[in-house]
Amino acid sequence: MIDYELYCKLRHLKDHEALSAHQIAGELAMDPRTVVKWLARERFCQRKASVRASKLDPFKNEITRMLQAHAFTAAQILVRIREQGYAGGYSIVKDYVRAIRPPKSRAYLTLAFAPGECAQVDWGCYGSVAVGNTRRRLSFFAMVLCYSRMLYVEFTVSQSLEHFLAGHQNAFDFFGRVPQKIMVDNLKSAVLRRLLGRPPVFNPRYLDFANHYGFTIAACNVGRGNEKGRVENAVGYVKKNFLAGLEIPDFAAIGPAVRSWLETVANVRLHGETRKKPVELFEAERPCLLPLPANPYDIATVSPQRASSQFRIRLDTNRYSVPAEYALRTLTVKTDPERICVYAGEKLIARHIRCYDRYQDFEDPDHPKALLAQRKKARDQKTFMRFIALSPKADLYYRKLHERRLNPREHVRKIVALSEIYGTDPVARAIEDAFIFEAFSCEYVTNLLQQRARFQKEPAALHLTRREDLLDIRLEHPDLSIYERMSDE
Repeated sequence: MIDYELYCKLRHLKDHEALSAHQIAGELAMDPRTVVKWLARERFCQRKASVRASKLDPFKNEITRMLQAHAFTAAQILVRIREQGYAGGYSIVKDYVRAIRPPKSRAYLTLAFAPGECAQVDWGCYGSVAVGNTRRRLSFFAMVLCYSRMLYVEFTVSQSLEHFLAGHQNAFDFFGRVPQKIMVDNLKSAVLRRLLGRPPVFNPRYLDFANHYGFTIAACNVGRGNEKGRVENAVGYVKKNFLAGLEIPDFAAIGPAVRSWLETVANVRLHGETRKKPVELFEAERPCLLPLPANPYDIATVSPQRASSQFRIRLDTNRYSVPAEYALRTLTVKTDPERICVYAGEKLIARHIRCYDRYQDFEDPDHPKALLAQRKKARDQKTFMRFIALSPKADLYYRKLHERRLNPREHVRKIVALSEIYGTDPVARAIEDAFIFEAFSCEYVTNLLQQRARFQKEPAALHLTRREDLLDIRLEHPDLSIYERMSDE
């Protein structure tokens, strides 16, 4: 198929240059047969494409009428024309509706902001990152000052309320000032619900946070993310220019990296919209921002939780210890992005560094001490009762031990252990003998038991059962000289 311009070239080479069909084909890189066919025609006549009949043809006028009456979707139109006998598929209906009613592209106004008037915040996500022995979703909080485009970014592995407030607080510290207004999306950390015709219901914690720092909250309309386009563009900029191709071995490494990137790249670049560096515009915007309050806001979230029988509270699959005496009690858990504090009433009883690994157990060495002391006391009491049962004089013997020894319970424990080795009766007799000798110590009792264990029975008389055994008995002659020496003396 050739167009009109190519046909004119064919006629020119034939009529004015007097070239043959093969010469024209070589000149225009065409097939000679095509050249011959088109030179045989007196004028250019474009080939008409054959039109196939469609199952939708009988219903096209009705579809047009329905679209003029209401803004029906292609699915709604399909249901209605099938009731009228249409037997085709959905795709040709959708294509026809799109052709006669093309989608309308929305136009947006470019918002302008005065210096210090507004900042926009949003969350971004980018894959996952290693945290200890597990992997967590990598999120980042972004705040952009609308006038200067000064950017703050902070990476987290959670989008909870305390991390949302911490992102604001750290951004204010980064800028050194507070914007007059902050535009947010309709996330639950900021907006609890939207009612038609009524102002949004803000999260009480976020509203209290805003009152503390002196800024007002401006929530975007539902489904209108373009209203905070500056921070939307900033989120995309972070993904394309900082995160793309970045190898993150561990979550702890990304914080210093993004801070360096903000100072050396993001906030000193020539911004594509303003054609100026954000740090330069920020110097003009700084005086229009609000000053920081004297004291920071307490961003921690507070919730009640019952400690387990193993004196643990649970947070994000991890377990943290509390003092053993608070097991099975309802406690107040206060959490922020860095630490966990546990209170019994108004008393702080435990503090831990917050871990973002999973299924870990953290125990303060001081927390089980009361339980261990209680168990030792119970064991000592049981041992003492066994000692009292050894002898009627055991109680009086213990009193003497208490008077004369620094650690009487240690002596009692060893004497009870001797009863398991030598038996109850020998130990009872040794206690009574030691009481007589006024020897009050486990060492004396041990000495008495060992001495009695060494005593052997006297040998019995020798009985000879056979007479011939008497012949084997030989007696040595006595040495009488000993008497003579004694008489001389």
